Amino acid sequence: MHHQADFIVATLRGIGGVSDHNNALKLGYDPETDRYPAWFEAVNIALSSLPNVVAAGTPRGPLSADVAAALGFAEDVMVHAGTTDSIAAFLAAAPLEAGAAVTSLGTTLAVKILVSKRIDDPEIGLYSHKVGGIWLAGGASNTGGGVLAHVFDPDQIEAVSHRIDATMASPLDYYPLTAPGERFPVNDPGMQPRMSPRPSDDTAYLHGLLESIARIEAQCYEAIIERGGDRPTQLFTAGGGAANAAWTQIRSRVMDISIKQPREAEAAVGIAKLIAMNAG
Repeated sequence: MHHQADFIVATLRGIGGVSDHNNALKLGYDPETDRYPAWFEAVNIALSSLPNVVAAGTPRGPLSADVAAALGFAEDVMVHAGTTDSIAAFLAAAPLEAGAAVTSLGTTLAVKILVSKRIDDPEIGLYSHKVGGIWLAGGASNTGGGVLAHVFDPDQIEAVSHRIDATMASPLDYYPLTAPGERFPVNDPGMQPRMSPRPSDDTAYLHGLLESIARIEAQCYEAIIERGGDRPTQLFTAGGGAANAAWTQIRSRVMDISIKQPREAEAAVGIAKLIAMNAG
């Protein structure tokens, strides 16, 4: 059982069998105790079939000679254990300080925030990743840009967004989903989309959708705060929705926080920061 990042590291090194704290979380690995659950062996899951796990960004050794030759790299180029794409994107966008948060507005809405202690609540889809000596708490909602794309085409979204008065709250109360089911901030596989009544005015409708998604985003962070997490002190945005100025203004008003555009958004930058952090 290995993840894509593990496969890439194994290919570069010529040696497999290793994963990282963040990818291995999906296998049930506990990064706090550094072990797989004790019940694995009780149900005949052979630990020998699972990868050894190291901290994300840990040096694993140099490139294999064959890979170095094929890529034209020096053979002493070091390969490091990976992380997930969303964590790498977070590290690229935000400073490594408690309260720094990143909302990703892609097809779905995902939030992550650096917290002072580990916070997990599987009942609502909330979990924490370990990155170095810090914890990154978050979850993902099924709402997001995919709902907007289901209703409007990109040109319509851009044109209509310019007509929205983002300083005013929309009276429309939706829970925008493309299909039944929600993961976070509530875990309800049967939750039904709520996107009506639809006003005849497209501007009012888009305003209502954007405002409703912003409220869900606020609920995500409140769920973390209620369980002992830090309140966002810096909020950055990644993903396609970051470019929508009206949406940014609506979110800032709803959550009462200034929203920042990250200087960097590429996951590769986040990986470089992770390796630098591990190097001290």
